[in-house]
Amino acid sequence: MTIKEAVELVLQSVSIAENGDVVLLDMGKPVKIKYLAEQLVRLSGLRIKDEKNKNGDIEIKCTGLRSGEKLYEELLIDAKSKTTKHPLIYRARESSTELTILLPKINLLREYLYKGDKKSSFKLLAELVPEWK
Repeated sequence: MTIKEAVELVLQSVSIAENGDVVLLDMGKPVKIKYLAEQLVRLSGLRIKDEKNKNGDIEIKCTGLRSGEKLYEELLIDAKSKTTKHPLIYRARESSTELTILLPKINLLREYLYKGDKKSSFKLLAELVPEWK
């Protein structure tokens, strides 16, 4: 998907969304990062340096996932997406907590973190985000 197409999709989603909706955009099929890197090198007029081509310009190294990195993103926690009038735009309603309940808990979490109280911090986080494991 081009940047222009993505921007148009975002703008269209604004007109479709209702208050409280989570809007999901179908950006097409996933593309491997290695493929993108290879295309970028070739489109720049350069050659990939690898086992087959020792005299290439740029070597691509696969280092694997770093701590905290994921192969894919979970877009929704507990809701299911529903179709809209646009084939590439979906919407969902996630559960939420009222600010009058949430803000005091966030302040309490801040206190626990400043004190270095890991046990209480994790306990409160599990309460705030029950889906978190």
